[in-house]
Amino acid sequence: MARMPSAERRRQLTEAAIRAMTRDGVARTTTRSIAAEAGVSLSVFHYCFASKQALLESVIEAITAHYITVVREAIRPKPTLRETVRAGFQAYWDHVCDRPGEHMLTYELTQYALRRPGFEHLARRQYELYCETYEELLGQLGRDMRLAPRVPVTVLARYLAAMTDGMTLNALVLGDARATADLLDLVTDHVVGLMEPVDAPPGGADHPLSADPLPATRW
Repeated sequence: MARMPSAERRRQLTEAAIRAMTRDGVARTTTRSIAAEAGVSLSVFHYCFASKQALLESVIEAITAHYITVVREAIRPKPTLRETVRAGFQAYWDHVCDRPGEHMLTYELTQYALRRPGFEHLARRQYELYCETYEELLGQLGRDMRLAPRVPVTVLARYLAAMTDGMTLNALVLGDARATADLLDLVTDHVVGLMEPVDAPPGGADHPLSADPLPATRW
């Protein structure tokens, strides 16, 4: 078996765990089945992960990284703020449609952690990571388009995390993930209405907000 840097081996085992858990469920996935999925010995697994908690935290972080990568690319500035925000939500939703099993796994991980003594912190970490992810994306949007939220960024990030979490579960349960355009439009308008320009040029004529085709929606 070829030697591999430990960080790369951890990534290999984490992705193998995601595949195995998506296919078999969290409770039925064992360290042995993950090692077999990755094509490594059980001793390699235990060298990379000292505990099951460590593995599950790595899985949670990896799944989040899968979709944040495509969203980060999608929210590069478009002609208007609304187009930019809408593209970000669409990129996330396309990921849900393309990998429903992976997103279903996130809810199973939450329930597994909450019901297993000693694992509760993983569920908290999972939802903290969602909020941190939106804070990061809002920061990117603000820097790229010279904008700032009208509410504390932590509040807006938590709202967006809760909204997408609920919308994703709703689609997984009802099986209509493709029929969400109106909901994505609605939350896009909410976000647009909660952003304002910073150090805009005099008159604001060239600011991306001023070119928005829809009026800002205030709560």
